[in-house]
Amino acid sequence: MPILLILSTAALAQVAPGNVVKYHATINDVKYVYASAEPVARLKPGDILDTNTLDCFGNAIKKPGDTLSMSKGDNPLTGPFYIEGAEPGDTLAVKILDLEVDGDQGVGAFAPGFGALNETNYTPMLHPPLPEKIWFYPIDHANNTATFQALDSKFSVKIPLHPFFGCIGVAPAGGEARSSIVPAEFGGNMDSPEASVGNTVYFPVNVAGGLLYIGDGHAAMGDGEVAGTAIEVPLRARVQLSLIKGQKINWPRFENDDAIMTTGIYRPLDDCVRIAFTELVEWIHRDYGLSELDAYELLSKVAKIHLNEMVDPNYVVVASIEKKFLPPKKK
Repeated sequence: MPILLILSTAALAQVAPGNVVKYHATINDVKYVYASAEPVARLKPGDILDTNTLDCFGNAIKKPGDTLSMSKGDNPLTGPFYIEGAEPGDTLAVKILDLEVDGDQGVGAFAPGFGALNETNYTPMLHPPLPEKIWFYPIDHANNTATFQALDSKFSVKIPLHPFFGCIGVAPAGGEARSSIVPAEFGGNMDSPEASVGNTVYFPVNVAGGLLYIGDGHAAMGDGEVAGTAIEVPLRARVQLSLIKGQKINWPRFENDDAIMTTGIYRPLDDCVRIAFTELVEWIHRDYGLSELDAYELLSKVAKIHLNEMVDPNYVVVASIEKKFLPPKKK
């Protein structure tokens, strides 16, 4: 059974007073779709959610000899969480306060039919798929690293940890139920390192309560996630939820003290880039007052683009601009 606790948080530093809602997920109560479903907990704007996520294999892969078939499903999700007062047309803001790897080992794997350099349903080829292989990554919490050990040689190297949610999203619009593998307008399996401590993620609210899901913890990931997995880990997480009433956005966004960032989530990759930059132009125009054409020209000179993943049913890119290049935000 999931565990749900509510505690006072007046003593918590660097966050507004409110409640902490604690929820513990297990393999028996995770979900595998983003959809309208009975919430596991309800929170008010300003509340802090203290919870956990399983890794993308449901914590099933533990030792050499284990196989991917031992996983009950891909990307088990913790949630959904209902935010009081959230209505379609609002924006849900999720400030990521803390993420910790919840264990001493991460996992990486080849899965037949998955990966940027492998044959897939969307990119069929005549040659056989790459064979299933699994790597284990010891986690050194004291030094904040994971160790890659080659399977076919004695080479090893330490990789700095950067924990983030591979999956974070809300229930889609129109009564849809979307697989936990899919990223789209509702967020989902974005595999975005931007979903990390210090950043706020914004989502369009599509249904009453928003219905937030999180999961697919990553300890580190290269751009593109080209082999199909990151260093897959369970996480302990603390996030603060708030609402921007009456402000509608079309795609997920990120923000921190230094930059604003927009997502493009689609195929082909060039349309991802167009979506991300169109959203960034609109954000600059609405909140910072530049005309759309001035924003477009400025982005052509100082914007950055990040290829998050090119292995899922939709690809994901993030376009960004540092705030030092923008005028003061409109009041």
